[in-house]
Order: sequence, then structure tokens, then C-alpha cells
Amino acid sequence: MTIPAECPFHSRSLPGDGTPLTPSPQLAAWREAGAFMPLDFQDGHEGLVATRYEAAVAVLQDPRFSMRPSRMPVGPPAHGEEGKAESAAVPLEAPGELDASGQASDELNLLNLDGEEHAKLRRAVTARFSVRQARAREPWIRAMVAEQIEALRERGPVVDLWRDYAMPISARTHCHVIGIPEHHYERFVALFVEESTAQQKYDFIRALLAERADSPGEDVITDLLQNPELDRVEVEALLRLLMGAGRDSVAYLIATASVAILTNPEQLAILRADPEQLRPAVEEFMRAGAMFVTLFARTALEDVEIEGTRIPAGTSVSVSPVAANRDPGHWGERPEDFDVTRDAFGHLGFGYGIHGCIGQQVARVEIREAIAALLESFPGLALVDAEQLTPQPFAHPVAVYEAGTVSVRLEAAA
Repeated sequence: MTIPAECPFHSRSLPGDGTPLTPSPQLAAWREAGAFMPLDFQDGHEGLVATRYEAAVAVLQDPRFSMRPSRMPVGPPAHGEEGKAESAAVPLEAPGELDASGQASDELNLLNLDGEEHAKLRRAVTARFSVRQARAREPWIRAMVAEQIEALRERGPVVDLWRDYAMPISARTHCHVIGIPEHHYERFVALFVEESTAQQKYDFIRALLAERADSPGEDVITDLLQNPELDRVEVEALLRLLMGAGRDSVAYLIATASVAILTNPEQLAILRADPEQLRPAVEEFMRAGAMFVTLFARTALEDVEIEGTRIPAGTSVSVSPVAANRDPGHWGERPEDFDVTRDAFGHLGFGYGIHGCIGQQVARVEIREAIAALLESFPGLALVDAEQLTPQPFAHPVAVYEAGTVSVRLEAAA
């Protein structure tokens, strides 16, 4: 089937009235109406958005869909036209932007590549993000999280879990895995967490490469320097993407999982009674608190039919993890509920298929250790306020939720 022009859902922009844990009811309405709904893109192109789980997975694993051209969906009017600075929540090179070598950065952005081009660059970094590597890093991550817990104690009794806890944990782990020495941590934060120019980022990367060439280690930078398949431009472009990608998503999930737990006392009680439940519960954190309202759109290279919908060649299709993660057709009854005992494996919180998040195994360790340490260290932990409990502008034109300030009291009030 094709979607008729008179469809009541025809030509829609993304709704802005949702929050990370309570998405817009419009997404549920679209999902109920069909596997794909019309969606307007900022370049004037009318594409589709996949809201049902099976349709979303089908798009994400089908090689007949390309990451090019890069198209952004139309968001709610409150989002504005200017979006966020380059260092905002999701790293994306603007199409046509030139990097410090004068080459269009879009050409080397792993997020925009297909086929063997994409596979070659992804192979160059995946070894450091395997399940085995993630497990090997657990002791380091646990010790680092313990240091952040002590920093919270000193800063308390009321702290912002987003800025004072989640962001340092994700940034320090990012540096550790990539291979950025501790003495460069503050500079990394200034350039890749806060705002900076492309030239400043590349200056940092080049100086770091020169330093690490004389001091190799068990990290991504060393792997890239020793990879005979990559030229210098590819190494620099990959590092720029990796230094900006993923860190913010992990920090967001730590903050949002904390809000979910602290606003659901019965779920908090389950985790306090059985800390081992945290391992599978991380999947529920990512399912129920998915950051991406939509992923980067794919474009059909040929006519494709999925779930009874004919998608003509040239049509861009965006996938909504937030909607798919709540599809009752896949998750059964009460998919809107946050339930730490749910079997949530298979969620789309980190995407799916060849473009799924490279660092998701390490991210699972970070999230688990961060939440476990919070619950163990602060028996009286209580939410004071969280910006994400009310709708906020999307953090990026691709449509991602903002974590916002998460204000908590570490100990019960006297």
C-alpha cells in the first residue's frame, strides 16, 4: 500500500510535546495508524517515519537504504531554525562544511557512509568497543565512578546529576577508551563538551596524534595510527566523530535513568532489594528513556516494500526509536510503563544494524556502574526537580531529547 494524500496524518512535523519518559501521544497515534507515516523534512522533501518496531528494524538493516543525502526532519515550531552549536548533543557535520584540510567533512562522516566505505572505517575502531573490551574496562570504570561519588558528597547535599555526575563519568570514560591522556581531559571537555570551532577541534586532534605516536597504548588512537588501511585525513575525521559521538548519549541515559527510578518508587524498591537486577534493567533504561525521537534518515535507493507500504526510490525514511520502543505489537501489554523486570533486550535505544552505536557495550557498563553507585552510596537519594519532566526543545535537528538539569538531594532531608 501507499499512503494516500488525503490521509489525516499527511505531511506532519515531529511533535514537541513529549518528554523522555512520557513521549508525545502523537507518536502513539501515528503508530496505531500505520507502520509508516508521512514526515516533512527541512529541505522541503516529504518522506516517511517508521513508528512500529518491525518496520523500524526492517529499514535499519536493509542495504537498499542509504545514509545519503543527509536530511533533517521538520521539528515543532518551538525548536527554532538555528538549532544548537556544533558541540550539542548529537555530533553531525553540516552538509558541505569544510574540515581543516579543506575536504567536505560530510564525505568522511561515518554517519553518512554506506557499504564498504562505512565498513572499512567502522572496522578500524570496533575492536576497542567489543563485549570483551567492555568487561575488561569494568574495574577502571568502577573506580572512576567511585571518585565521582565522592565529588558529589563534597558538592551536596543538593546536586545536578546531569552536570555534576553523568557528564564527568561519560567524558572521562570517553577519554580512557579513545586514548586521550588525563592531562588533556580539561581541554577535551572545553572542545568537545562545550562549544568550539572545527579548527580548534582539529588542532587538538593533530597535536594529540603527534603525542600518541611516541606513546602508544591500548586505545583507539593507537589502533588508528597503526592501521595501514587509513590515511591521515581518515584518521583525523574518525577521531573528530568519535570524540563527539556517544559521550552525550551515555550522560543523557544516566540522568534519565535516575529520573525514571526516582519517579517510580516501586521500581526503585526492586533495585534496592536486588542489586543484581541492575544488569538487565539497563536495557529497560535504554528502552523507556531512548534519546532519539528519530534517527538519521535513510533514503531508498530503489523501490522498497516493507510491512505492506511501498516506499518509492528517493524517499527518505526516518526511524523513531521512541515510538518503536513502545510498540505493543512487539513489547506486549503496557509498553508505556517503566518496568525494570521487563525483558527489554532488542530495544532500539542505541539504534540497530550496521549503523548501531559502536560504543554501546562500554555504555552499558558506564550506565550500570553509575546507577549502582548512586543507589548504594545514597540510601536517601530523592529527586528535587528535573527539567526533562516538562517538554523541552529538541537538542538537535535530528530530534533528540535533552537531559536537562536533574536536581537531587543526596540524603533524606532532616
